[in-house]
Amino acid sequence: MDNSVLLKKMAFSAMNRQSKYMEKWCYEFGLILKSIESVWQQTEEDIYFRYIKDNMDRFIDAGGSISGYDASELNLDHINPGKTLLFLYRFTGDERYMKAASVLRNQIYLQPRNLQRGFWHKKIYPHQMWLDGIYMCSPFYAQYASMMNTLKDFDDIALQVILINEQTRDPKTGLLYHAWDESKGMKWSDDITGCSPHFWGRAMGWYSMALVDILDFFPENHKKRSTIIAILCDLAEAIVSVQDSSLGVWYQVLDKADEAGNYPESSASCMFTYALAKGIRMGYLDDKYIPHIRKAFDGILEHFIDFTTDGFVDLKNVCSVAGLGGNPYRDGSFSYYISEPVVTNDYKGYGPLILAVAEIIRLGDKIPYEGDKI
Repeated sequence: MDNSVLLKKMAFSAMNRQSKYMEKWCYEFGLILKSIESVWQQTEEDIYFRYIKDNMDRFIDAGGSISGYDASELNLDHINPGKTLLFLYRFTGDERYMKAASVLRNQIYLQPRNLQRGFWHKKIYPHQMWLDGIYMCSPFYAQYASMMNTLKDFDDIALQVILINEQTRDPKTGLLYHAWDESKGMKWSDDITGCSPHFWGRAMGWYSMALVDILDFFPENHKKRSTIIAILCDLAEAIVSVQDSSLGVWYQVLDKADEAGNYPESSASCMFTYALAKGIRMGYLDDKYIPHIRKAFDGILEHFIDFTTDGFVDLKNVCSVAGLGGNPYRDGSFSYYISEPVVTNDYKGYGPLILAVAEIIRLGDKIPYEGDKI
């Protein structure tokens, strides 16, 4: 099956399935709309633009208020759908979208910070930075700053990206721990580093996607742009070092593939494939990663993809959710990460799947079509 046909089948599947994430303002809602945006960019077919607009319009009223959004939660996750607001404003000129985006930008002004000026992931998680939060906030922040020409904001965006890399990066492997508690007060945090104890695949996936998306808007002459690219290059090396050599994909806990209970996980695998492919296309990463992308894509198709009798594409082996702290308490242990439910077609995997396939298509001849794989 040609990759462009596969991309449309995946988009069709996402657009025609019922999902709880389409009924509330949440990061998964923003993620799937962003993935459909990539299909629209590839095809320029109105059905995809209309899907994005119609779904966003269910949340945005005439005055630009966002239904179901509670600013007082100060939750970085809730900023992620803002990228679609800016996309719609760019192509429609409808002021409702910019007013709603400005509501989310105001949350960034109010977001609590640790002593080093890093954003708390949520108000209910004081002093904590999570890798997830960089994806949830910073690409929107960068896109908004670019559109509004608020160049000083890029200093703050760079700070968030660089600080969490400095605090969570393991010097031996180059892998990043899921989160960092500056106060070292959480039971999951290391007494010396403040980091959580393991390298969770999707957390690093979020961060890797954030880097390539932030750079879309980062000024060419900004003094920290080269630092962010260097972080991406280091991250790519660490990512491919834990890619399974036979399966081509990545495990739920990245560095413990051989431990009982660990499993190949599809959302992280799709996220890494997207980030590596986009990094090459944009010239941030060397072409030496092309074989890793080819192997990853083949592995995703072989091990995670099924076709249903009604023409839908299924994505298996998605970790449903994983976090730290809360009630019931999540301790960040290996046993915790492998105990969360494994599901099919969750948007946290399906969105990155579509994004990854769109990027592989955009790479063109660098990853040539090799005949039927599925």
